[in-house]
Amino acid sequence: MRDGVGPSIAIRRCALAAVLALACGAAPGAPPAAAPGGIAWHAAASDAEVDRAFAAARAAGKPVFLYWAAVWCPPCNQVKATLFSRPDFVERSRAFVPVYVDGDKPGAQKVAARFKVQGYPTMILFKPDGTEITRLPGEVDPERYLIALSAALEAQVPVRELVARALAGKTIEPQQWRLLAFYSWDTDQEQVVAQKELASRLDELAAKAPTALPEVRQRLALKSLALRSQSGTVNTGVVDAGRRLVDQVLQDPSSVALHADVLTAYAGSAVRWLAPAGEERRELATRWDAALVKLLAGAAQLSKASRIDALDARVALWKLIGGADDLAPQQRAQVLTEVARIVAGTTDRYERQAVVPAAAHVLREAGLIDESDEVLKAELPRAVAPYYHMLGLAGNAKKRKDAAAALHWYEQAWRRSEGPATRLQWGANYLGNLIELAPGDVARIEKTAKGLIGELQPKAETFYERNQRALARISARLQQWQGQDPERRRAVTRIRQQLASTCAKLPAKDAGRANCTSLLAA
Repeated sequence: MRDGVGPSIAIRRCALAAVLALACGAAPGAPPAAAPGGIAWHAAASDAEVDRAFAAARAAGKPVFLYWAAVWCPPCNQVKATLFSRPDFVERSRAFVPVYVDGDKPGAQKVAARFKVQGYPTMILFKPDGTEITRLPGEVDPERYLIALSAALEAQVPVRELVARALAGKTIEPQQWRLLAFYSWDTDQEQVVAQKELASRLDELAAKAPTALPEVRQRLALKSLALRSQSGTVNTGVVDAGRRLVDQVLQDPSSVALHADVLTAYAGSAVRWLAPAGEERRELATRWDAALVKLLAGAAQLSKASRIDALDARVALWKLIGGADDLAPQQRAQVLTEVARIVAGTTDRYERQAVVPAAAHVLREAGLIDESDEVLKAELPRAVAPYYHMLGLAGNAKKRKDAAAALHWYEQAWRRSEGPATRLQWGANYLGNLIELAPGDVARIEKTAKGLIGELQPKAETFYERNQRALARISARLQQWQGQDPERRRAVTRIRQQLASTCAKLPAKDAGRANCTSLLAA
C-alpha cells in the first residue's frame, strides 16, 4: 500500500467474512489417520517393514507404489483430499501394493535415505523386485496424474532406461514418451540425471520427441526452461528458443491447461529470465497473465489449490507489469475477493491444509499482511497441523520487522509441532531465526540448541536425510554465530559436548554414528 491508498477497511472485512465464518466453524471429519484412508496401505517406517511389502508384491506379481509424506505437508494433504479419495484411484490401487512412509515415524528417515527421497510428497513406482520404474508428479491435476500412473503401470520400463534409449535415438512408444514428459523431475534426486545436466538433457529429450506428440515436446522444454530460470544463467540462443516456446504455449488455451502447474509455479522467474527488462518484460508478463485469466475462467476442473497457485502467479506478474512491488488498489481488492471465495469454498479439512497457507502467502505477497494473519489465525483451531500455519504468522511478523512477534511464532510452531523429524526441522528453523534476530541472547540460543539435541533419540536411524540436514544447518549456524566471542564459544562448546554424548551411544559401525560425529567436525 502506497501513501495509505488501498482497499477500504469495509471492503477488506466483507471479503474476509466468508473465510472467517467457515474457518471458525467446527472441524469436519475425524482427525488424520496414520495413513491416508480408502486404500489398503502398508504402513512402513523401517527397512524390515518395507522389505515385507516388497515380498508381498513379489508374491502377488504386482508393482509397489511408495508414498513418502508428512501429516503437516500441504501438498500431501492436497493429494489425500483430491487424488487418494477418488474412487477411480482407489480402484487403480488394486493393481499395485501401496506403501505409506510417514516421515515422522521412527526409522523413516533411514528409509528415505534408502530410496533417495527428500521432499514431501514423493511417489515412486517400483517393479516387484525393487527396480524403480518412475517417480510420479504430485503437482498435476488428478486426471493427468492417473494418466501418468497408467502409463507407468503399462510401460514397466524404468525411466532411467527410457531416457538412455531416447537420447540414443532409439524408438520408444508414445505412452513411454508421456511417461518421460510427466516424470517428477523435481524429486528425481539424481536417480536418472545429474542435477547439473538436467536442463540440457530435458532439452535433448524435447528435441528427440516425435513431432506427433507436441504436448510431450512442450512439457519437457518447459521443465528445462523452468530450471534455467531458477539458475539465472543466460544464453542468448537458449533464451530465444524459450521465448518461441512460451509464445506457442500461451496462445493455445489447451496447452496452457495441460502445463498449468509449470506456468503458475515459474511465472515470475520465467518472465524475468526471458525478458530482462523494459517494455519486452511488461508485454510478456501481460500475455502470460491473460493466459492465466482464460485458464481460470475456462477450467472448471481446476482444484482450489491450483486456483490459489494461479492467483499467486498473477500477483508476481502484476508486479512485473507495474514495475514495482506494490499492487494497485483494485488489484489488492481483487486478490482479497478471490482468496476469500476460494478459501470459503474449500470445505475438506485436508484440502484446507494446502489451500489456507497458500492463500495467506498470496495475501502477504499482495501487501495484505494483516489480512494474511487473520486467515491463518482463524484456521488454527481447526487445522490438520496448526504449527505449519504458525510459520506463516512468523513470516508475516518478520516481514513487518517485528522480531519479538516473529520469534514468538517460530517458537510456538516448534513447541506445537509433532513427530521427531518435524520437531527437529521446526526447531532448527526457530534456532536459525533466533540467531538472526536476537544474536545477543546467548542463554536463549544455548537453551534452544540443547533442547533440540536433548530430543534426539540415540539411535542410528535418527541421523539420516531430513534430520541430518537440519542438524547440519544447526551446526553451521552455531559455528558462524560463535565467532571469536568468548561467551558464545563456551556456549557452543557445551552444545557440542551434549551432541558428542548422544553420538557416543550409537552403534560404532553404523553409518548413523558416522553421520552424527561428522556434525562435530569444526
